Amino acid sequence: MLSVTSPDSTLLTARARGEGFKKVNPYIYQSGEPTFNLRLKKVTGKWSSYLVDFPSAFHNGHWGSSIVRGEYFQPVWSGRVPLVILLHGMGDHSVIPCKLLAKSLAGNGTACLILYLFLHSRRLPENMKRRYPVFAPEEWFQIYQTSVIEVRQVIDWASVREEIDEEKIAVAGISFGGFISAIAMGIDERVGAGVFIVSAGNSEKINHMSQLSTLTKDYRRTEAEYQRIQQSYMQYLTEVAEKGVEYVTPARDSFLTDPMTYAYSLRQRPLLMINARWDEAISADAALDFWRACGRPDIMWLPATHATIWLWYPRIRRKIASFFKISFGM
Repeated sequence: MLSVTSPDSTLLTARARGEGFKKVNPYIYQSGEPTFNLRLKKVTGKWSSYLVDFPSAFHNGHWGSSIVRGEYFQPVWSGRVPLVILLHGMGDHSVIPCKLLAKSLAGNGTACLILYLFLHSRRLPENMKRRYPVFAPEEWFQIYQTSVIEVRQVIDWASVREEIDEEKIAVAGISFGGFISAIAMGIDERVGAGVFIVSAGNSEKINHMSQLSTLTKDYRRTEAEYQRIQQSYMQYLTEVAEKGVEYVTPARDSFLTDPMTYAYSLRQRPLLMINARWDEAISADAALDFWRACGRPDIMWLPATHATIWLWYPRIRRKIASFFKISFGM
């Protein structure tokens, strides 16, 4: 299922003061090597898998201390290897293709870490599970914050691992995980390549054009409201491209959680988009908006819907493997 992202509150936005500019970055955190616990799960002739947990660097006072969980696949390989951080979509079901991809990539010499995001059932608090997927704007904003920050914590950890080549770290995300991947790559130059599957940017357009009943029920905009927000966002993107996201105050907090906000910093970097022609959640228009904003990277369109795209898994696997092989110079 697609992420529902429409945080409209302006309470969280840092407003410009002084000369009119103030750094605006909700993804700042206390960097450093986090305490990662690894527990051996399985050993094969090609890779070893580990259960992973570490404390999140993000705390909002309501969720309490959060333990992040994941799975790490370490190749049986001599020398230092690349790392791909795999991010699932909303809920739990898209962890399955993440595991398939992780095993395949690890078998060919690329380490993989599947990060269980805050929206996974293992982490989502009970009171939020009852409301899933409808959350308050402030909650959505913080879900994005914690997700991106935790990706960056994994990069901190990977950068000091003896078996990982810190110059070859990538992200690959599905749907909501693709949103998080794009934002993390956009703000963290340590990410060298990215794959975005059934994902896009321009969240207002995604929500406005979605055919999902969840969005059409809970997302309400008149055409005039939608057009006003789009106009404001396009103006914001122009300023961000000129000055950088940290020096432009957004009119709406949702601009800071939109992948297209960070597309200007993804241009000329290795990217692969994989999208479904009949995606009922993410329109082709929104996918193409993001594709153009990123500098028209390689994109593969498959005859599928948002969920049935995985019927094409063998082709997706080959495309991703080839992309990382070229990107990492393997």
